[in-house]
Amino acid sequence: ENNSCPRGEIGRHKGLKILAACGVPVRVWPRAPHMKKIQIISDLNRRSLKIKSQLLRQIKQNKTSIPNTIIVIGGDGFMLQTLKKNYRLKKPFYGINSGNYGFLMNKFNKEKTYKKIFQAKKITISPLNMTVKTKTGSTKNGIAINEVSILRQSRQAASLKINQGKKQIIKELISDGVLVSTPAGSTAYNLSVHGPILSLNSKQLSIAPISAFRPRRWKPRIVNDKSQITIKNLNPVKRPISAVADNYEVRNAKQITIKKNKKIQFILMYDKNRSLQKKISIEKLRKEL
Repeated sequence: ENNSCPRGEIGRHKGLKILAACGVPVRVWPRAPHMKKIQIISDLNRRSLKIKSQLLRQIKQNKTSIPNTIIVIGGDGFMLQTLKKNYRLKKPFYGINSGNYGFLMNKFNKEKTYKKIFQAKKITISPLNMTVKTKTGSTKNGIAINEVSILRQSRQAASLKINQGKKQIIKELISDGVLVSTPAGSTAYNLSVHGPILSLNSKQLSIAPISAFRPRRWKPRIVNDKSQITIKNLNPVKRPISAVADNYEVRNAKQITIKKNKKIQFILMYDKNRSLQKKISIEKLRKEL
């Protein structure tokens, strides 16, 4: 009988394997269950860091781990940045508001927030894909969760042609710009320029003018979210424009193509009584009043 110990053995229980090969009785205990690491992404302002500290205290006091969730602490703008940077992780995002309105966020409660995360409901939204051709011939891409804003870049009003697929929506719009909004963004900048509020499940997009000069009473349009919207700058030399996907700006745009990107999906989590759809419904009611 050869009880010589093998050399160079590799494995999780390397030492135990060697002992077993040498004839020594060993017992392997099952590995403890893996606790998923909590990921918290916080803005760096004082209020956000205070909430983060209080939340970590709640987590430490509880034995259960938060399931595969990214917690975002900040305002709506910080949430938009975080979603775009981390969407490839394909994890749900639970936002905690430390900004002003916090339309995309949940309220923080230093005693209940930890428990609310477990009870939160998930919704899935897809962004708009913006492709911009500039005056220099370069092509820039960006994604927008709320809206794509086309804005005049100088003292001159913008001169724009807007198409929906092959169908012409308007031959020439003289204005400060135009806004293409998703349902999630329809209560933000879109509402300020008198665009329509869209339900989350409406499968629609809003196209709203910003301070229309000609035609003076050109009203916002609602189009199917499968549409490809093309906006062309009719006078890029005299009337330069910029294209902004939420907070990503491309200047000196010549032509902008906007289409919903269904390949990208953001999973957002909301407390039972503060769903995104409920917030949209409240804003719609306020507008009607």
